[in-house]
Amino acid sequence: MATDRFSEETATYTVKGIGTPDLEAGVAAIRNVLRTLPARPGVYRMVDAAGSVLYVGKAKALKNRVTNYTQVARLPRRLQRMVAQTRDMVIVTTNTEAEALLLEAQLIKRWRPPYNVLLRDDKSFPFIFLREDHAFPRISKHRGARSGKGVFYGPFASAGAVNATLNALQKVFLLRSCTDSFYANRSRPCLLHQIRRCSAPCVGRISEADYADLVADAKAFLSGKTIEAQAKLAEAMQAAAAAQDFEIAAVLRDRLKALTFIQGSQSINADTDLKDADIVAIAAENGVMCIQIFFIRGGQNWGHRAWFPAHVQERDEAEVLQSFLPQLYAEIPPAREILLDRELPEAALLADALSERAGHRIALKVPQRGANRKLVEQASRNAREALQRRAAEATTQGRLLAELADLFELDAPPARIEIYDNSHIMGTNALGAMVVAGPQGFLKSQYRKFNMKGPEITPGDDFAMMAAMLRRRFARLQSENPDSRENWPDLLLIDGGKGQLSAVRAALEELGVEDVAIVGVAKGPDRNAGREIFHLPSGRELTLPPNSPVLFYLQRLRDEAHRFAIGAHREKRAKALTASPLDDVPGIGPARKKALLLHFGTARAVRGASLEDLERTPGINKAMARALHQHFHPPL
Repeated sequence: MATDRFSEETATYTVKGIGTPDLEAGVAAIRNVLRTLPARPGVYRMVDAAGSVLYVGKAKALKNRVTNYTQVARLPRRLQRMVAQTRDMVIVTTNTEAEALLLEAQLIKRWRPPYNVLLRDDKSFPFIFLREDHAFPRISKHRGARSGKGVFYGPFASAGAVNATLNALQKVFLLRSCTDSFYANRSRPCLLHQIRRCSAPCVGRISEADYADLVADAKAFLSGKTIEAQAKLAEAMQAAAAAQDFEIAAVLRDRLKALTFIQGSQSINADTDLKDADIVAIAAENGVMCIQIFFIRGGQNWGHRAWFPAHVQERDEAEVLQSFLPQLYAEIPPAREILLDRELPEAALLADALSERAGHRIALKVPQRGANRKLVEQASRNAREALQRRAAEATTQGRLLAELADLFELDAPPARIEIYDNSHIMGTNALGAMVVAGPQGFLKSQYRKFNMKGPEITPGDDFAMMAAMLRRRFARLQSENPDSRENWPDLLLIDGGKGQLSAVRAALEELGVEDVAIVGVAKGPDRNAGREIFHLPSGRELTLPPNSPVLFYLQRLRDEAHRFAIGAHREKRAKALTASPLDDVPGIGPARKKALLLHFGTARAVRGASLEDLERTPGINKAMARALHQHFHPPL
């Protein structure tokens, strides 16, 4: 057994078992690791012969937990299949079981094993960010790592919930939302000030002290002190009216109305005193589970969201919820109270782990009566309704895929459809895009972009670009999964007509790929939507009635690929606009680039400078000056 000790208290052990792909070989690999496995808390990973992680689990005593996998007759069929595929094990010991639970959630997110309950949606949650590194703080929507200097409010269930709140906050508190560069270059107020959504600190329309008062009011509101903010605005409005300053009074009245609106739209049950809570419920139907969560922060409802976790077959609902919550709270900070619709197997352990991560006490409760119980029942009802909607959508989607299979003479409804498009302007910044769809809709985590460059591609040659994109895609599939058809498409939709279709067929024939259905989607006469022509490899051309549901579905697929390709192309073009010849010079980083531009003014002037002029540049030594001069003036 190999041991990699990475701290005094934590160790990693790796055991490699060798055998045939059957249950006995899996049990033998597990027994091999048991010989020296400690009875300590930790996390274990089951790994198959190809090195892929099958399952991540945690244990209070690793030796006892892993021993259970050798008692095959007591295991459910799902775990017997997992043991049969196991050929390696990786064990990580931790100080406590709570640490093991947190590490397990991180590893599940990283490896996404097929035998673990998984969050299907890995999109980050939006927050409201109030920056505090500027004299006039900026308020904005934020996704990603919460590392900036300031205060983050959230999570919000969706971008729509954030946008609605930000819109109301701008009306009420008049905080700026512009970037620092935009702010620094203003000579007159922007449109937001004209429509009374910004106090225009950029041009001195408000003092720093008065702006600080607005920031304090916004913080109080976002922290749940809505009554105080409302009373302050009402008092100011009455004072302005008493002084017969009716214009100011009208402005304050509008701000008060906006505040009242957002209070009403985000209010929760008036009978409850919840300030900081997550309301969680789970429902199951026909092998599918839905977890519904309401986010309550500062006494306000910041939206709700439904998840449909993967790999829940043969699992109890409480077990699924127990596995789901650590993964969720690895992404977002938990509320101080988590109200559940049922008891969890390891509720105390989960509460300890979340409290350790948050730095304060987190309580998990199952309310039995009162207003809190009504909120949990509301979440349960929403979970059941979300399941019903999903079932109806799946039925419709299944019918569409079956009709699609009949239309294009496929053996079965396609489980994976890949749609390809490319985008460029006169051959510049060429980029290809792949969009993936299946029975559950678009699989955005599997979208791919392809930079279209190389000697075999003539700028603006759509046929060559499409062929190159498909050649790269399937060459990679063959190299990564030589003996497997995992992630292979059942249907390729190519944006284009006969020319693109022929180029793609030739590219796939070079790779020996002959069993993937290909269809070209060409715009009809006058490029009218609804008159598309579908080209099949056999030479057949199909058109569909303008009101055909299958046509609408194919248009959605084509339009999504087009949207993704155009967006990626614009992003690439925007980067090219700000690119500089200095970016390609080895050894020239941001500091030296800035020094050169400050000294010479432009990159073109740097390119034409003599060696002596470069050597006189502050921050550029003689060796770097020589390297820079040789880069732009290579010896003949």
